[in-house]
Amino acid sequence: MTVPAAPPARASAPAKLPPSQRPPTLGHRVQFALIKGLFAWLGTMPLESARRMGERIGRLGYFPLGIRKKVVVRQIAAAFPGLGDAQVREIAKRAYAHIGRVSVEMSLVARMGPQGVFALFEEESDIDLVQRHLAEGRGVIAFAGHVGSWELVGAYLAARGVPTDAVARRMNNRLFDAFVNKTRTDTGITVVYDDEAVRRIPRSMKEGRLVGLIADQGVMGLASTFVTFFGRPAKTPKGPAVFALRYKVPIIFVSALLQPSGKYRFCAQEIEPVDTGDRDADVDATVARFTQALERVVRRYPEQYFWHHRRWKRQPPGTPPELREPV
Repeated sequence: MTVPAAPPARASAPAKLPPSQRPPTLGHRVQFALIKGLFAWLGTMPLESARRMGERIGRLGYFPLGIRKKVVVRQIAAAFPGLGDAQVREIAKRAYAHIGRVSVEMSLVARMGPQGVFALFEEESDIDLVQRHLAEGRGVIAFAGHVGSWELVGAYLAARGVPTDAVARRMNNRLFDAFVNKTRTDTGITVVYDDEAVRRIPRSMKEGRLVGLIADQGVMGLASTFVTFFGRPAKTPKGPAVFALRYKVPIIFVSALLQPSGKYRFCAQEIEPVDTGDRDADVDATVARFTQALERVVRRYPEQYFWHHRRWKRQPPGTPPELREPV
């Protein structure tokens, strides 16, 4: 009897790449060409003219384009319930202008050199706090939020000679991702992608480096906890707390905040980790501490915060209606 041949094996479907690792689409190429062309044009201007142009372009996002306008206005109103509609709208407009300004600065900072970076900052700063801890040789975890110019923080530290690693998420547009990270590396920063952080950060701590993490956005795929931000529970990454407690190194909250002088001030504040021996509870309590420090800064400089991200989008089950995401 003839045995029928076995059917050919079905080829397994190729693994689907995450968006950040897929080849650039036509839309990505067009988007990148427009952005690169815009930054090249702004680069032909004196710095102050480019910054003012950036602010004008940023304001277009509020009106007439209305990009995330409802999100921005609702979140500001929820964070500052005592403000009237006109005050909320004014903060929103200034927040859009601020994003335009810092975007331009980010695109131009690599060509400035250390002295050019220093010229953007007031002489008074808290750099001594960072240098003192690094001198101990244990490394430092630096926590930053999307307030002020978070990109200039790294450039300032590198210009000061601080060995700086910046943990970054991969962007969906690989062309723009490469452009932004080249700008960072050209200022002296070492970029570490977040999916490499667990492997790389121990080495950075042994080498006595500063590792910077931005941890004020609740995103998918990051170990997070829920802490209060402006009175509402907000999903917040645990990274800075986990690494600081694991390697017994300090956490320093760093920011570059625009001052009335038109220059930035580098600010640093040490966050005392909670270390009772209950690691999970200690991590959550430490996350709450650095989130409270960020909130204090945002209360003082609300127009310099990135309200465009839906900060309260992800919340724990059972959150009371009055504390849910503002709608």
